[in-house]
Amino acid sequence: PVPGAPQGDVIIMLGGGAIADVQDVDGTGMLAQSPSSRLLAVYRLHLRTHLPILLSGGQVFSDTGSEAEIARRVLRSLGVPDDMIYVETRSLTTGQNARYTAEILRREGFVHPILVTSAFHLPRAVLNFEKQGITVTPYPTDFWVSGDPQLYLIKFAPNAGVLYTNTVYFQEKLRTIVTRYLE
Repeated sequence: PVPGAPQGDVIIMLGGGAIADVQDVDGTGMLAQSPSSRLLAVYRLHLRTHLPILLSGGQVFSDTGSEAEIARRVLRSLGVPDDMIYVETRSLTTGQNARYTAEILRREGFVHPILVTSAFHLPRAVLNFEKQGITVTPYPTDFWVSGDPQLYLIKFAPNAGVLYTNTVYFQEKLRTIVTRYLE
């Protein structure tokens, strides 16, 4: 469940993909679908709470943009002041998101972070922060299914979207197992 009014002292957004060389309204580079949904939730939480925002995500591949830098540019264009935005650009994985973000949290004295990421990604993200000694208030967004899904015959038909959703689901489950027991 999504907390209605989460309590904390900073809002963390994890990256999740970006495209470097596409034109956007206010510059070059665009967040992918899931991090765009995350950014919208972060922005709305910021408007409600007036908390600072910590963006985490680097440039994973040569043809992708720096997730945190692109997100910062978008937040600036929406009117969020620079002094309310912290950026971590070294991370390439969820584990690194947690590690490098934890360094910033400790350095800046933040102790009650609200962690915003996609609902499918949240269990593994929380686990990675716990491994860094950081307790977060989880804030899921970017839901792909309803909390009360309905069963229709058409849902059994072959469908590329369903295949992708199932791939992401199993990938997250496997990565969570690896994070929990092998890292």
